[in-house]
Amino acid sequence: MKTIFKKSCLLLTGVLLVASCKKFDEINNDPLKANGDQVQTEYFINNAIVGAQQDPGLSERVFILYWVVGGHTLQDEDGETFSRGSYDDGWTSEYYRQSSQWLNAANSAIEVGTDQIKKGTSKAYTNNLIQVARIWRAYLMSEFSDSFGPMPIDGFQGKNPDFKDVKTVYYYLLDELKDASSKLDLSVVNPSDLAKEDPAYGYNYAKWRKYANSMRMRLAMRLSEVDPEKAKSEFEAAAAGSDFITDVATETFSVQETPNSYNPLSSVFRKESSWMGLPISATYNNLSVGLGSVKSADQLGADFQSAIKPADWLGQKFPEQFATKTNDPAAGYWFNGLPYTIDPRAYKIFSIPGDLTNPVYPGIGDTFKASERDLKKPGGGVAKTLTSKYTWNAKADGNWGAKSALNQAITTNGFKPLLNLNYRNGNNRRVFFGPWETYFLLAEASVRGWATPVSGKTAYETGIAKSFEYFGTTASLSTYLASTEYNRVGTSVNWDHTTEPGATHTMKYEDGITGTAGTEEVAYPKNDLYKAGTVRNDLLTKIITQKFIAQTPWLPLETWNDHRRLGLPFYETPAVEDVMPDLPALNNSNYNTSNIKFFAQRMKYPSNLSNSNVNGYNQAVAALGGPDAVLTPLWWAKH
Repeated sequence: MKTIFKKSCLLLTGVLLVASCKKFDEINNDPLKANGDQVQTEYFINNAIVGAQQDPGLSERVFILYWVVGGHTLQDEDGETFSRGSYDDGWTSEYYRQSSQWLNAANSAIEVGTDQIKKGTSKAYTNNLIQVARIWRAYLMSEFSDSFGPMPIDGFQGKNPDFKDVKTVYYYLLDELKDASSKLDLSVVNPSDLAKEDPAYGYNYAKWRKYANSMRMRLAMRLSEVDPEKAKSEFEAAAAGSDFITDVATETFSVQETPNSYNPLSSVFRKESSWMGLPISATYNNLSVGLGSVKSADQLGADFQSAIKPADWLGQKFPEQFATKTNDPAAGYWFNGLPYTIDPRAYKIFSIPGDLTNPVYPGIGDTFKASERDLKKPGGGVAKTLTSKYTWNAKADGNWGAKSALNQAITTNGFKPLLNLNYRNGNNRRVFFGPWETYFLLAEASVRGWATPVSGKTAYETGIAKSFEYFGTTASLSTYLASTEYNRVGTSVNWDHTTEPGATHTMKYEDGITGTAGTEEVAYPKNDLYKAGTVRNDLLTKIITQKFIAQTPWLPLETWNDHRRLGLPFYETPAVEDVMPDLPALNNSNYNTSNIKFFAQRMKYPSNLSNSNVNGYNQAVAALGGPDAVLTPLWWAKH
């Protein structure tokens, strides 16, 4: 048993978990403490699941400032870092360290359980717990690999592990999910106190098997662009029995957060942060405004009706104070009201500025409640004072250059829709896999011509319905599914409506300073990353648009993964009012195009890896197939 503990303390980086190993040695040496046969596998699994929720210090740096920024679900609140192609070594080091701990715990569960079975000291449920640990380890490894790239698959074997290329990692994970799920014995009856050690499913093995199959579908689809035959065969095998996550209330893989605490179960969105507003992203805004034919007037109360603008309203034009060097279709405009139509989930996720009496309004600091801010003239003085109440605006990330100093509004939390308090107060369950994702994966598979248990249209509409159920917007579902109206990037909801929008559409605006009315032919942005920018409203674009909206706010790593894999949905280019040294390919002459070199592709390995495990680091970089840099794409990321 002592050997098992020593093996389990070998981290992926070669850095020792000193505190943990000390505790293990104490177990081995202190006769008053539990011996190896008494160590409970479920405790290790619990630690692996709980730790991965990310404590506030880690979640702020990795979940929010890396995954959210890469996934474009919320606005980058540290605009000098990931959205500009840069990174912070301290942030990545902490994630690398903690994720190694979670994997250490999962591996310990497997080794302890296996050892007990060999010795004849196991419980009736021990084998099932080993399979659960393998399934969760597969998720943790996918999270790690999707963030960094190459990683070990044979860690914890008594030596520094070798790093493997991403293809090898993914083949291993698919095999693990297949084998582990097949070895779950659903007839096993657990003791009554075991359930509390599993914060996700309470050791309901049928649900764990569903999760494994849905995860296998997710990972198989990741290979769609680089290894389509493997992707197809793995996906079809995982989907064949329809034994996957389908029910919102009972099968969503989620973990309960804890309010008013500072531990891994605290809100992943940092309730206590007085500066982190978590505003709506320009990507989410462009996808949701105009989408679905559900009117704001029908979603909001009487107080908001006078603020709702006509469907053809673009806003007030302020080209001197708002960034224009981006292909965001709303660039240069301030939307001085509320949209005529908007995806109904948007108002469930984000607050309306100035809605201060709403109990879920995130009024953490004074800037969250700000109602007036000035736009400055380039030569000095006030050009215009803007009022935030009942407006709806998103800020394109990037470098706003001198315009940042001229625009006090867009940098103020209270002037943007912010993530509602119910996602930040620790009373929610953090979602890792929802049934909507299962159905959107099935819809995509059907479009690709793969064998699926339901049609593409049925899967697509069911995915939307499951998301609407989760957000409590089912009353609008029939209107939404029938809608043929385009959002700001030229995509509609209705499955059978694949008519492409015109090149432009006529919108009304007014000069923000003089009030002079005008019209403008606004182009639907060209997404060069998908079918050379010729398509905006085909079936796959619809599916990934809906998947993106449904995954917000809980699954930014998955929205980032989809964009890296497909170039979908449309991401606006970072504003380039001034140069960004870490995005050298983007400049003020090409910002109207989309290029893989404009968007972060991965997290750079932390410096302590190259310092502590030179051989492992060199293996990782060689397997990466490019420099250890933010802009180096992963093997499966074709876009």
